[in-house]
Amino acid sequence: MPKLAANTAARHSLGLAEFEKTRLMPRNLTIILGMALLLSIASCTGTRPFTDADGHIIPGSIATMEQVLIGGISQSIWFRGMDVRKPAVILLHGGPGASESALFRHYDAALEQHFLMVYWEQRGAGRSYHSGITRDSMTIAQFERDLNEVVDLVRQRFGKDRIILLAHSWGTEIGTIYAYQHPEKIAAYIGIAQVANVAEGERVSYEWALNQATTRNNRNAIAALRAISPGPKSVDDELAKGEWVEAFGGVFHQSFSTGKLILAALSTDEANLVDLVKFGQGNRFSLESLRPEYSKLDLTRYHTFQVPIVFLLGRYDWHVPAVLAEQYFNTIHAPCKRLIWFEHSAHNPPFEEPERFIQILVDQVSQLITRQSKGCMVS
Repeated sequence: MPKLAANTAARHSLGLAEFEKTRLMPRNLTIILGMALLLSIASCTGTRPFTDADGHIIPGSIATMEQVLIGGISQSIWFRGMDVRKPAVILLHGGPGASESALFRHYDAALEQHFLMVYWEQRGAGRSYHSGITRDSMTIAQFERDLNEVVDLVRQRFGKDRIILLAHSWGTEIGTIYAYQHPEKIAAYIGIAQVANVAEGERVSYEWALNQATTRNNRNAIAALRAISPGPKSVDDELAKGEWVEAFGGVFHQSFSTGKLILAALSTDEANLVDLVKFGQGNRFSLESLRPEYSKLDLTRYHTFQVPIVFLLGRYDWHVPAVLAEQYFNTIHAPCKRLIWFEHSAHNPPFEEPERFIQILVDQVSQLITRQSKGCMVS
């Protein structure tokens, strides 16, 4: 499934792992100690409180990074909002195993002025990755149970009746199922880079990349893609296909790259080098553990919902083909539904077009939630 920065982060992680296995020669001692000190310092993170002009914490605001027992293991959740009375939004990040909390903080922090944002790092992702997590616990059913605990935690702690689910890429897989199964707890479901049928999506994505490679006469790409014909059969195949989709503009449409997003994440108060290492570890672990199940997932069988449904799609997304999400959207029955295109984005509208993304959530999705009886207000 979609892996934001997966390959680059995995290489960083692998490099550190191999480095640690090498013999410590005296002439490298200074470098090694320096890296150890840097990582030690980097382990300290925090999130800034909301303050007024005099530096006083704004009453009713929240800004915390917590470890919470979810599904029997410690998982990382950040709560940030100017006013806890605002509608609560739970972010379901991509991956699996690819926490995007710091990216949303970097590009879309303005959402915290209008919503109580809950940045949940799923089991096996970010600081919710632990070497003790068993592979047999990495199932979609367990992720659904984890999400249910997070939803109930937010509802009970902040006195909310219903929660908004904001899902991106892989997150749409668990979010769609949850919205279908628990409409009584959900105010609206918002799917960014919505998944439809995973196997069909991989086939379409692969064929697009191969066509691009052929059109551009890129022999390296042609050879690499033909080697995994007729499409990904393993995590390595999936990553290889994803690299070429990104190279040809199917992941980022604008002047973006995986490296740029990594630097953006590391620029926030909440993330550092430790998170980069854990990203690589957790991403690979999650992909390998979950691929046998998610590679067969077909969400199109979920087509009748009791909650508002909004799809936010990048016009140039060929990583999780937007054309398939559109087809899926057309089969959905819901009290209210809207599809909104981002004409200058591929797979990552929140980062490629953050201002429009924020505007849609603040000005339009909020109306959708508060005025359901009058029909959809999103256009």
